[in-house]
Amino acid sequence: MLVPSAFGQATSPRPKPAASRPTAAARPSLLNPASMTAKAPPEFKVAFTTSAGNFTVQVHRDWAPLGADRFYNLVRRGFFTNASFFRVVPGFVVQFGLNADPAINKVWEQAKIQDDPVKQSNKRGTLVFATAGPNTRTTQLFINFADNGRLDGMGFAPFGEVLEGMDTVDKIYSGYGEQPNQGLITAQGDAYISQNFPKIDKIKLARVAPPATAVHSPAKTTTH
Repeated sequence: MLVPSAFGQATSPRPKPAASRPTAAARPSLLNPASMTAKAPPEFKVAFTTSAGNFTVQVHRDWAPLGADRFYNLVRRGFFTNASFFRVVPGFVVQFGLNADPAINKVWEQAKIQDDPVKQSNKRGTLVFATAGPNTRTTQLFINFADNGRLDGMGFAPFGEVLEGMDTVDKIYSGYGEQPNQGLITAQGDAYISQNFPKIDKIKLARVAPPATAVHSPAKTTTH
């Protein structure tokens, strides 16, 4: 609408302030757990390269969707690089999932996800999130060394399984048992581990393996 000025002349309406651009979604970052929300594929494999050797896990999202999504995001952003297998109890579990960088551990301490219903049993080789009670899963995981069905009723929901290399998992260094202090790992990261537990096995790299490419046989030709 045009408004007459004090001099009797019509003036154009004042230009409106430029609309602010919508804020771009935060780029996924290990220092910002809320930015890591990608949905995992229905199934995917993760290849672990460790100081004890290599192994591969197969994740089934339908087993425990929230756990699978959290694991998928952690792997994609390199969370497990240089992380230690800090709790190794032969015949029970091997536990990992505290970052080598205390700054990263700090921001993930309260990044809890809700529990998934337990759909699979805690059989040997299954991959499971550790908890500190209901709805407290963050980044710590364990692999079952044995069939630990008693954990099913405690809310521990497997979301994957070791597909290849369980013999590597079996030989992860167990000499320190449960000695490494989780609180000190959280607060000091790899500095605490390297100074006090030089023989501990670590993850060098965990990555989502590319899907297998289907191999098609050449079309057969027929002669008449």
